[in-house]
Amino acid sequence: MPNARASHLSRRGLLAAGSALGLGAALSACGSDDKNTGSGTADKTADAGPWSFKDDRGTTVELKSTPKNIVAFTGTAAALHDYGVEVKGVFGPTKTADDKPDVQAGDLDINKVEIIGNVYGEFKIEQYAALAPDLLITNMWSMNEPWYVPPQSKDKIMKMAPSVLLWAAETTMAKALARHAELAESLGGDVKGTEAAAAKVRFEKAAARLRAAAKAKPNITILIGSASQDLFYISVPKTSADTLYFQELGVKFVEPKANAQGFFEELSWENVGKYGADIIMMDNRSSALQPAALTSKPTWAKLPAVKAGQVIPRVTEPIYSYDKCAPILEDLAKAIENAKKAA
Repeated sequence: MPNARASHLSRRGLLAAGSALGLGAALSACGSDDKNTGSGTADKTADAGPWSFKDDRGTTVELKSTPKNIVAFTGTAAALHDYGVEVKGVFGPTKTADDKPDVQAGDLDINKVEIIGNVYGEFKIEQYAALAPDLLITNMWSMNEPWYVPPQSKDKIMKMAPSVLLWAAETTMAKALARHAELAESLGGDVKGTEAAAAKVRFEKAAARLRAAAKAKPNITILIGSASQDLFYISVPKTSADTLYFQELGVKFVEPKANAQGFFEELSWENVGKYGADIIMMDNRSSALQPAALTSKPTWAKLPAVKAGQVIPRVTEPIYSYDKCAPILEDLAKAIENAKKAA
């Protein structure tokens, strides 16, 4: 991902640079209703007959059989993996500089997937073509914009195989989870077996816990932050699926004065104390500076939440499976339960 950040980046550019954004009504999916083995692996009977799915653009993809050669954005591939659906190739943050799985890879075995792009702007078209893809799947942060598909080569790439795009913005975490489960089920994934059902119950309990924590401590305010060497970014909570959902559960967030794009406010480090907050949620992506790297910045150390030890990670681009999202809600609930008024 690019290291340099202009003071006024587009939403695409800011997300690609690892900023504060984490950044839809549910649409129906078509396919067999009985594709679950309960074992956590995709059912082989999903091969039979034609396959179709209506994505969040409103586009219905129709194929003669269930796609098997799937290439997907890393986080989407990780969500499908949790339902037993495996992909052939991935693009997006997959492995770190020391060859370990990136935080966005979830439980993917990164040595068993073809990595056709590991950073924003990288997409190896010849390598993609060699996989003979049946289907490309990725997120969508704005309408008709496939996430992590480079704009300069988008037209060429999108003509090579049918595609499914699911909202990662203009929706809530709960709706995004439902849509990813629908897609996984259509691909033969196990969304109703023992493990999947337990994960969904855990998520629902975590949501109830977070709602209760927010209600019990209505004076606790959270700031959604992301750091670069020169700027500190504060997200507008309603523009991201996760934080919009947290707001619906009663969590109170700092509401920054957004720039022209409407999604975030950039502050110089001299002005980082503009807003008071009791908890700071910091972008956990490998492309963003983490709190340990900010100790040399005096203004960071003076923030009330930092002095109170109330800085927590934010999973800025969630993996939309119930298994991966339940802990996010649990961790936030715990942080609020344990928080003291600091600002």
